[in-house]
Amino acid sequence: MGIKKTPKSLLFIGGDTRQIRAANRIAECGNRVYIFGFNMTDSEKFSEGIGRLENLEEIDGFDAVVLPLPYTTDGENINTAEGCEKIEISEIFRKLPKPLVVLAGKCDRKIAKEAEKSGIQLVDYLEREDLQLLNAIPTAEGAIQIAMQETKHTIHSSKCLIVGNGRIGKILARMLAGIGAEVTIAARKNRDHVHAFANGFKSTSICGLYEKIGEFDIIFNTVPSLILDSDLLIKTRRNALVIDLASKPGGVDFESARKLGIKVIWALSLPGKVAPDTAGDIIGKTILTILDELEVK
Repeated sequence: MGIKKTPKSLLFIGGDTRQIRAANRIAECGNRVYIFGFNMTDSEKFSEGIGRLENLEEIDGFDAVVLPLPYTTDGENINTAEGCEKIEISEIFRKLPKPLVVLAGKCDRKIAKEAEKSGIQLVDYLEREDLQLLNAIPTAEGAIQIAMQETKHTIHSSKCLIVGNGRIGKILARMLAGIGAEVTIAARKNRDHVHAFANGFKSTSICGLYEKIGEFDIIFNTVPSLILDSDLLIKTRRNALVIDLASKPGGVDFESARKLGIKVIWALSLPGKVAPDTAGDIIGKTILTILDELEVK
């Protein structure tokens, strides 16, 4: 017999179209949803059954508060839409009732400290394996879309290098191969080379790139540390396209690439840009999964 899931009561504070989509989907699943920190234009995009909080003094009776992804862009205020009044992070935590769960994306030391000081249970939904795996799909699609827009040749028959063989690298490799690209994986671990071989891809070590990097038309980096340094870029084709999919600080020496005339696109946060509805569905599903797991505990 399955576990009966209790309907939840959630408050969404701030965010973009992904949060709107997530809130609507969560409400459609029979949960009570309220919103705060959205402008009038965005408010019209929410389902009719979703309530609006007029001020933060009304925060009561919720199982969880959902903050955006990322939860802040300036380190001081919640990430809200243009035209909204600023909502200080510290103010939110001062007014939250206890006990309460706060779900936020891309948490850092500041919000963790506020949560600890307030006795609030903080969960970073961006750190979830299920969300990261599902987000790899629109990331890979977005990377290919950029490659199509920024090159004068087809992806089919192009020699493509993927640096890193994590979630994004694996999905991207399959997609590129599916449209006829010649795919090579650059990785450090032997198991990644075995995985590449088993899936019909070529592979090389990171060190081996110094001899091979000049062969590629399109280079996708997925490693969030400096891999494509000045020494590697010097050996890269000047007409090659480099697409960096890694989070900050990225994996490319951008200044060296600029001086060499190599085109580099740092494609951050692709799920929210190329597929906001899908990204919102993923966030909504992940949030409900987290709350169900907390309820079981």
